Amino acid sequence: MYQKILVALDHSPANVRLLAHVTEVARLNGSELLLLHVADGWVARNFEQLNLADSEEMREDWRLLEEDASRLRAESGLVIETRLALGSPSEQILKVAKDEAVDLIALASHGHRLLGDLLHGSTIDAVRHGARVPLLVIPPA
Repeated sequence: MYQKILVALDHSPANVRLLAHVTEVARLNGSELLLLHVADGWVARNFEQLNLADSEEMREDWRLLEEDASRLRAESGLVIETRLALGSPSEQILKVAKDEAVDLIALASHGHRLLGDLLHGSTIDAVRHGARVPLLVIPPA
């Protein structure tokens, strides 16, 4: 049913729960995973326009992404790709989902309510309105 699953990671503790769920879904469906992190710091958001060099944050994002992928490959035997995107998380999740023709987008919810969403923005809300594939949203523990 799901051949390719995009897993949006934010390097928070919520990733552990998200990866546990999505790995099981991938095993059951014989899916491959595309682990995506969207760097959204100042350098990442202005990287191409200003022809900037990678920031320490972006290098650390790559390291964490590859660490997660290596661990999951060893534990699960699944086919796993990684991608680091730059800019607005919701826009980049939707762009990569379309470009990679994924069948499912998996994200972790952080449990923000009203004020938290106003202060932090709601990536999930923007993705659910723009997605053309099903979403798997894993709530906080």
